[in-house]
Amino acid sequence: MRIERVTSAEEVRRGADLFDAPPIAEATHRFLTETSHHLLFAYDDANRPVGMISGVETTHPDKGTEMLIYELGVAPVARLQGIGTALVTAMAELARKSGCYGMWVATENDNAAALATYRSAGALEETTFTLLSWDLLDIPPATA
Repeated sequence: MRIERVTSAEEVRRGADLFDAPPIAEATHRFLTETSHHLLFAYDDANRPVGMISGVETTHPDKGTEMLIYELGVAPVARLQGIGTALVTAMAELARKSGCYGMWVATENDNAAALATYRSAGALEETTFTLLSWDLLDIPPATA
C-alpha cells in the first residue's frame, strides 16, 4: 500500500467509489485548488484507490491552525487491513509539516469502526459535545 496526495480531478474521479456520493466537478476543482485543503488516497499493489482521507486546515486568530479531518473512507474489500489508520497517520504528518498545532475529527457515537480507527491512530477522546448544523439549502434567506 502507498499513500499519495491527490491533486487532479481525474484522480478524484478514479477513486469516486470511495466517496459518499459521486464527486461534483465544481466542488472537486474548488477543493483541489485550495492550498489549505488536503486529499490523500491509499493505493493497493495493483494501483487501485482503496482508501481516502480529506482534511481542511482551519485558522483562528487566537488559536493558530489546526487540521480538521473532514472525511475518511476505505473500500469494503480493503477494510480491516490498517488502511484507515495509515491514512489518519499520514494526514497527521501532513498537518505537522503544515504547522498545525493539532488535528480533530467528529464522528457518530455509534460508529465503532471509525472510533477504533481514530483511536488506533493515537486520537484521544475529549468530552462529549453537541453538534448543531444548518441545512442552508432548505432554509429560506432572511428578508430585510
